[in-house]
Amino acid sequence: MVNFRVALAFVACFIVVTSAQSPKARKKPANPPARAREESEADPEITNLCPEDGYFADAEQCDKYYECRGGDIIEKLCPDGMVFNDYSPQEEKCDLPFNLDCSQRPKLQTPQPSLHCIRQNGYFSHEDPKECGKFYFCVDGKFNMITCPDGLVYNDKTGICTWPDEAKKKGCGAAEVFQFECPAVNETFGLTHPRYADPDDCQFFYVCINGNTPRRSGCKLGQAFDDVSKKCEWARKVPECAEWYKGQLTDAELDALENPPTPKPKPAGSPSRRKPQRPSKGKTVQIEDE
Repeated sequence: MVNFRVALAFVACFIVVTSAQSPKARKKPANPPARAREESEADPEITNLCPEDGYFADAEQCDKYYECRGGDIIEKLCPDGMVFNDYSPQEEKCDLPFNLDCSQRPKLQTPQPSLHCIRQNGYFSHEDPKECGKFYFCVDGKFNMITCPDGLVYNDKTGICTWPDEAKKKGCGAAEVFQFECPAVNETFGLTHPRYADPDDCQFFYVCINGNTPRRSGCKLGQAFDDVSKKCEWARKVPECAEWYKGQLTDAELDALENPPTPKPKPAGSPSRRKPQRPSKGKTVQIEDE
């Protein structure tokens, strides 16, 4: 009987607390948090309540989220160009779109473009489609242009520089970027990823992935690619490239690259660089002469 009275008191208390909530907390948002929506499918009576305190993604818009505190729902937006990362309800984190999958909630806020920036924040391609290796990094509408390493292309899907065949960017394929096409070979030879000399630069060569996708690579300074042995050699050993570094490096510099000085061995019995040990603070033992 006592337990039954306690239960009645708990129910009465719950009704009073629920009735005392502010209109803001009771108001159902246009697109409730995803977790709240999941619970609403099971119980329509709780669609206007937070699942718990924390931060929750909007069900439809990737850059919108909600802060829940004590039953109140506060609607929030990430900075333009960023999206909400809902990896933990205890963390309020807006992230770059490349780090999230927004396919299930693809809506975004209206863009706020500025010079070279499609949105206020993020990484964006160069306006000139022929500038395959240049892109912009925007923060609060201020841009900084970045250039990819030679032979790489800005990848719109990942926000980093990748090989042309990985970026799959229109007008920026391997043939357009390198001005080189892999010679036709049979499938067996293609699996060896054959190499070919760069016709315009002795230091570089092309690796044809599976025999048909070129990627540019290079030898170290002072060397040239030997199209006969299919490997890097010192330039003087490759007849057609023997003079390639003339005007760039002197004969002495080339010789130093090919024959770096051998470090001199330490002389035997050289003094130790270890610090001498301090005498112990124990008793001094006097040895008498015999």
